[in-house]
Amino acid sequence: MSKLVIVGTVAFDAIETPFGKTDKILGGAATYIGISASNFAVDGAIVSVVGGDFPKEYISMLEEKGMNVDGLEIVEEGKTFFWSGKYHNDMNSRDTLATELNVLADFNPVVPQEYKDAEVVMLGNLHPIVQMGVIEQMNNPKLIVLDTMNFWMDCALEDLKKVIAKVDVITINDEEARQLSGEYSLVTAAAKIMKMGPKYVVIKKGEHGALLFHKDDIFYAPALPLAEVFDPTGAGDTFAGGFSGYLAKTGDFSYENMKTALIYGSALASFCVEKFGTERMLKLSKKEVHQRLQQFKSLTQFDIELT
Repeated sequence: MSKLVIVGTVAFDAIETPFGKTDKILGGAATYIGISASNFAVDGAIVSVVGGDFPKEYISMLEEKGMNVDGLEIVEEGKTFFWSGKYHNDMNSRDTLATELNVLADFNPVVPQEYKDAEVVMLGNLHPIVQMGVIEQMNNPKLIVLDTMNFWMDCALEDLKKVIAKVDVITINDEEARQLSGEYSLVTAAAKIMKMGPKYVVIKKGEHGALLFHKDDIFYAPALPLAEVFDPTGAGDTFAGGFSGYLAKTGDFSYENMKTALIYGSALASFCVEKFGTERMLKLSKKEVHQRLQQFKSLTQFDIELT
């Protein structure tokens, strides 16, 4: 089993969807990634920052999930990063109502000494300079996975390109892939992004699944058709946690194993959206995960007679 370093926000979210709304609840990219990766019992460390207002029981929960929190800095006099958003009826688009960086504004990540030799690094969505700061602290990891978003393409593109040049896998959504590459076709977009550095490009298409590109090969993982989607927040991070957690557990970074990791990531993300915030992921059982993987299998397997 490989060690896994997870970098990203540990935060508060307030969410409104057509199904209801929440007050401040636990959120943040690193939170979702860590909880998702914990399904593989990996040796993981979270590198992030919170304020003195962050409940100790949330930190204890991350530890109970097997996450090392030595790299989780607590700025006692500061306030934790906060995001608030409202989803439209289709659940694919949303309006950001508030973003308060708070302690995140001056965050300098420090990777715990015993995790600098980690084989897998999962860079959650943060400023590219912070992501680069983590890469520079690592001792030759075997796999670096990057998650980013259009916001950094708009305001820190050159810094982002430097990070992209150093990673093995990039995960972005279809809109972001088009923006980053300047290409409309996702096949052409992925080819262009691979030229920037990554060996693998994962393009997430929300309710339409995810695509994995490697050289001239393409693999598609469907999204499970769900009767109810309560809250899409954190689904992409849950996907990233399942994807990187599975790879860290198996220690196999081949294209064939990436395909399986993609299915695991998609299966875990399908649970995340069933309740608000992290609620569903915190109550997930191994049996439920196995049942859902079987559903994925039956969704895509078929025999066909070629005439």
